[in-house]
Amino acid sequence: MAVRAGASAVGLVSRMPSGPGPIPESRIRDIARPVPPGVDTFLLTCETTAEPIIAQQKYCGTNTLQLVDGVAPGVHRALRDALPGIRIVQVIHVRDDGAVAEARSVAGQVDAILLDSGNPSLATKELGGTGRAHDWAVSRKIRDAVRVPIYLAGGLNPENVGKAIAQVQPFGVDVCSGLRTDGRLDPTKLERFMRSVNAA
Repeated sequence: MAVRAGASAVGLVSRMPSGPGPIPESRIRDIARPVPPGVDTFLLTCETTAEPIIAQQKYCGTNTLQLVDGVAPGVHRALRDALPGIRIVQVIHVRDDGAVAEARSVAGQVDAILLDSGNPSLATKELGGTGRAHDWAVSRKIRDAVRVPIYLAGGLNPENVGKAIAQVQPFGVDVCSGLRTDGRLDPTKLERFMRSVNAA
């Protein structure tokens, strides 16, 4: 449904401490295999060390890793060495201006940065799918401060995505809970979202 609507990537959520949409890795593999060329497959992982991330990617067969939590030092390099050709997208959870320095510190090690609205410091980490927007002014500062593509996520929906794109000017946008009804992808919301993105 997402590919038919014009999505250039599909996010596949593995085990998470919270949030909507996690599916078993066997299902991720089954979905990723038939995705047509030109559409990226993102494996969302909450793992923070190289060995389990490498194992997940090799099993699931996606072409992009979305690291939804901060990773241990050296992990980005280890992933590059073990998984040549696999893109690495690091999520930065924008809670305040400290996110700018965090983005600068990882920009040289990854292919892109995704700005989201989680809170990894909670007892049960929020690593995405919160439905909350963050301060897009901070996101714009990050976009202007780094030389890698920026994806914008966090609380996006058909009503606000045009404004978000205009303010932040991201490379792309990422949406999850903003297109769900009763926990499932809503085709009407998806169509409205894509119209808003294309208009922006």
